[in-house]
Amino acid sequence: MRSPSLVVGERMAAAAIAGGLSYLEVTWTSDRPGVLIERLRRLFPEVQIGAGTLMTREAMAEAIAAGAQFLFSPHLDVSLLEMAIAAGVPMIPGALTPTEIIEAWQAGATAVKVFPISAVGGVQYLRSLQVPLGGIPLIPTGGVTQETAPVFFEAGAVAVGVSTGLFAPSDMAGENWSSVEARSLAWRGIYPL
Repeated sequence: MRSPSLVVGERMAAAAIAGGLSYLEVTWTSDRPGVLIERLRRLFPEVQIGAGTLMTREAMAEAIAAGAQFLFSPHLDVSLLEMAIAAGVPMIPGALTPTEIIEAWQAGATAVKVFPISAVGGVQYLRSLQVPLGGIPLIPTGGVTQETAPVFFEAGAVAVGVSTGLFAPSDMAGENWSSVEARSLAWRGIYPL
């Protein structure tokens, strides 16, 4: 979730959690992301709160210090992965090609974020990766919808990442938290238990 303010971030999280979601990523492009992570950890101790869009060692250190319970980056930077491993926090770097995915996995990634999945063939691309890379947990992001998510799971995804598919810009502008809650409930119903 990308929040323009701490108050909106808390409301976004509350609506998503009320809808049944239990893993929320605060993007590092949010307003005061470290403070937001700390607040959300206090307000919602039953939920896993992570940090995303981490691209520098400074951001990674701040996210870990804020108590992020998992970490995402849009790319593979082995030094960031090493920091996460040393801190004992699961890290999911972004990768796109088979070479990048294998490099991330061999460097110690918990799973690999396949990003941007919609730009390279969506579900068909994930299926193609599963044949040679089936032992690597993959999380497609970037264009996953409620309609395509079940097919991604059938194709072997261990999770999916969504942003505007959960926090629609019109809902954010109108602070329509009941719509976010309803959408969260629908997303929760997609995930295979």
